Amino acid sequence: MKREADILIIGGGAIGICAAYYLTERGRSVTLVEKGDICSGSSYGNAGLIVPSHSVPLAEPGVVAKGLRWLLNPEGPFYIKPRLNAEMISWLWRFWRHCTSRHVKKASPVIRDLSLASAQLFEDLAAIEGLDFDFEKKGALYAYRTQDGLKSATAEVQHLQDLGIQASVLTPEEMQPLNPELQMQVEGGIFYPQDCHLDPARFVRQLAQHLTQKGALILPDTEVLALETSSDRITAVRTTRGDFVAEQIILAGGSWSPEIVRSLGMKLPIQPAKGYSITVKRPNLSPTVPTMLSESKVAVTPIGDLLRFAGTLELAGLDLSVNMRRVKAILRAVPLYLPQIDPDSLDLIEIWRGPRPCTPDGLPFLGRTHKNLIVAAGHAMIGITLAPISGKLIAQIVTEEKPDIDLSPLRVERFT
Repeated sequence: MKREADILIIGGGAIGICAAYYLTERGRSVTLVEKGDICSGSSYGNAGLIVPSHSVPLAEPGVVAKGLRWLLNPEGPFYIKPRLNAEMISWLWRFWRHCTSRHVKKASPVIRDLSLASAQLFEDLAAIEGLDFDFEKKGALYAYRTQDGLKSATAEVQHLQDLGIQASVLTPEEMQPLNPELQMQVEGGIFYPQDCHLDPARFVRQLAQHLTQKGALILPDTEVLALETSSDRITAVRTTRGDFVAEQIILAGGSWSPEIVRSLGMKLPIQPAKGYSITVKRPNLSPTVPTMLSESKVAVTPIGDLLRFAGTLELAGLDLSVNMRRVKAILRAVPLYLPQIDPDSLDLIEIWRGPRPCTPDGLPFLGRTHKNLIVAAGHAMIGITLAPISGKLIAQIVTEEKPDIDLSPLRVERFT
């Protein structure tokens, strides 16, 4: 027996939950299935940053040369696990082809528009009665230990300012008031006042609970096994808890999305990029503003009474093992910039890892592929940033409203 649904959403992370919210707000009946617990993937332990400052795509000039240098260091910010995999090789080739100034010029305004729209939507969501996910508008500080790092970043600031992203280059003395009680060992920094931060797990889980109270059906521990089609329509969604049929299906499965659409003969060029975070009890001396240890690619985020260190990008497929060497490398970076914080003296709460779904061009997939299937995946390291606007755009596609943002750069078929 097949279970019927109006809207069926696959994926219980930030994108799927936000899609459920905006569809529910439009009066649609929503069923959401998640293969594990709600918010058990990369939405759970990320840095919790909402970052219009990240409007430059991952694929940009010079990133390949940096990556090759980092590859020689097993503890570097970027790592590719050696493996013979045709899909990864194809992805790397496409990624390399997009590392151009022309692509950055084309893609950056798209990410900017999505990020700024999402930041405003987060404010609206934070105002909902009963929701408290430690949302704070304090900006973000990017700290640099070296003159070379600061000089390179200053050149990018001009590009971001041209896009309308607010940014200020600061001396060490000018940085001090942002984290007034904390000594910083830096050459300078950049402050992005439009950035925000939150507790990502609380955000997703509280919004899910809010949706349940509004009548949405949320089913954890329900893994999608295959999609069945007839003509240009999905006729059944096979899961470990039975089959579903739905008027509209939203695929927001993150790094697992390519596996889900494989049964349709589709190839989504998404590679999982494993990231790590270490969450500790917030010490007396800690940043009050999210601080990026820039050369080390480590984010330090104060989240309520917690402090989180997050970083690394590891192309290792869906290998979810914990590489303690990389965890320790994140922690070792902290006192290089913040000498008053001793990682060995902190009270550990949790070590986490999760796969961020990356596309070759740094833009997510968001659009319709079948009459009743919409794909929303590939948000990489800015999935939490783009979750509300992605959810709203999905709802606009379903209800045939004019999207707030041009979706043509995000079309799913752009690589075929």
